[in-house]
Amino acid sequence: MHKWIGSSLTWIVPLALTLGSSMAHAQRFEISSTSYQDGDIISKRQAGTSVECGSGNALTPQVSWHNAPANTASIAILMHDPDGQKGLGVSHWVAYNIDARRGSIGEGDGQRSLPGITVGKNVSGEQAYRGLCPPASDHPHHYTLTVIATTLAPGDLPPSLSRDELLAKLQGKTLAAQSIVGRYGQ
Repeated sequence: MHKWIGSSLTWIVPLALTLGSSMAHAQRFEISSTSYQDGDIISKRQAGTSVECGSGNALTPQVSWHNAPANTASIAILMHDPDGQKGLGVSHWVAYNIDARRGSIGEGDGQRSLPGITVGKNVSGEQAYRGLCPPASDHPHHYTLTVIATTLAPGDLPPSLSRDELLAKLQGKTLAAQSIVGRYGQ
């Protein structure tokens, strides 16, 4: 028995070291935005256009993704304010059916559905990006921008999904997700 264990170790140890070193060099799924950095204050460009929201431009933030896991077919993007509605949360942006090879979405390019991007329902039930709009009396709210790598082919998901409906459809079909958080207040 000891002879078998010893001979097995001669090939198991090098195999484990090889796998460990290749895993150590695997690159992480990453996201970034030129609109704001993780932890930064978000510009009025992403805020709603009304005076109550800060008279912003209601532009979707720019977002890029890199090193998506193997077998990533499409990307989904969510922008959520967990502080909104007195802690119940507000969904500002739901976008999906985005070809993973695209690599990014420019600032303002995800306002509404267009070829290659399906925009789902925001908290108001509209199929559009909803500009940031925390109450003036609140502390700055935290806005989580999340990019999800999925195995679903672009176009597999139906139009008009809400955040919760999208998350339910992504069960068992996600490979990785990353988020950045920005703050906005008036």
